[in-house]
Amino acid sequence: MLEIKKIREDADRFVKGLVARGFVDAEATIQRLTEIDRKRREKTHAMQQLQAEGKQAAKSIGALLKEGKKEEAEAAKRVSAESKSRIKEIEEEVRNLDKEQKEILYTLPNIPHSSVPVGQTETDNLEVSRHGEFKEAPEWALPHWELARELDIIDWELGAKVTGAGFPVYKGQGAKFLRALIQFFLDEAEAAGYTEMVPPLLINEASGYGTGQLPDKEGQMYEVPLDGLYLIPTAEVPITNLYRDVIVDSEGLPIRNCGYTPCFRREAGSYGAHVRGLNRLHQFDKVEIVEIAHPEESYKRLEVMLGHARGLLDKLGLPHRVLLLCTGDMGFTSAKTYDLEVYSGAQKRWLEVSSVSNFETYQANRLMLRFRREKKNQLAHTLNGSALALPRVMAALIENNQNPDGSINIPEVLHPYLRFTKLTKQ
Repeated sequence: MLEIKKIREDADRFVKGLVARGFVDAEATIQRLTEIDRKRREKTHAMQQLQAEGKQAAKSIGALLKEGKKEEAEAAKRVSAESKSRIKEIEEEVRNLDKEQKEILYTLPNIPHSSVPVGQTETDNLEVSRHGEFKEAPEWALPHWELARELDIIDWELGAKVTGAGFPVYKGQGAKFLRALIQFFLDEAEAAGYTEMVPPLLINEASGYGTGQLPDKEGQMYEVPLDGLYLIPTAEVPITNLYRDVIVDSEGLPIRNCGYTPCFRREAGSYGAHVRGLNRLHQFDKVEIVEIAHPEESYKRLEVMLGHARGLLDKLGLPHRVLLLCTGDMGFTSAKTYDLEVYSGAQKRWLEVSSVSNFETYQANRLMLRFRREKKNQLAHTLNGSALALPRVMAALIENNQNPDGSINIPEVLHPYLRFTKLTKQ
């Protein structure tokens, strides 16, 4: 959530930032916010004056009665009573203004960092770099959904039978391959200094609001209405919410956590050939890295997190590219996001496997996540990144490492986690 104090101090910057993100009525919305803020501060000041006057009147009553000044004492009583009554009215007015202000702020996305390119769609994203050897797939190469079916390692039909489309069943070597990747990612995160967490897979409403998944403007959250809970779309949500309403030690920053969880997303509106197989699922596995950082260090930490995710792809031998997302393609809560995409030779397309983002104070303001600095509390910066999302990594590994006989070579870095070095039909 954007900080009203910063909006008050530099409204034009926020208007420009919202316009760059394609937000409709940016100027009118910021004007409304500043007007609400002005009224709220005026009423708060008036309330403080009434409190002082009422307190002074109440204190004078006893002295006036002792002096026999009954009329003055009665007048002081009336002042005290009227002050209390008016204070209650103003308190209600302030609560209503607070509510309106928060409702508006919940509708506003984060404003982009100055280094983010302005644009509205993925075609406006900036390619930063490419890494690895890019090869065209041979003519006999097959997409991963056909290879997985031939090897009987992933079964989409069984998943659809049990739940529905987008919930695959991993079988035999496929299940072991998935688990090996998860453990590899967790081991690498631990080696990089991240502390592993195993968070809940369901969150309450406060947690959803805390990291910006609620209000659910795009209808992506799976809800459990009877219990007021939601299935997590990523481990970022419960892990970041561990620090909701917490004042962290500035000497301990950055705080670095990681976690593996299944993730659940409705993916409303996702159709077409690009969602086949593992390309887009309703349930998928992911290892997430999360950092809470000092504001002056957060963009250095963003680059470190990007480097960590990139290193995983290098070790797996997956050619990839780094994209800096434009203002219109970033997530709602992000100030700056890098995407990592691996190249699938068999599909002849790029597959996103990681997003690494800095939210600056946007989430921290919702979470009231602060650190103490010079005897004052200050909002921290939050960051997160996929390290990595499993489905498309698996898809690319299967497609890029296939052999003419239909077997799949497993990257050497995963051999210690498995009892086999190839995926073969059992």
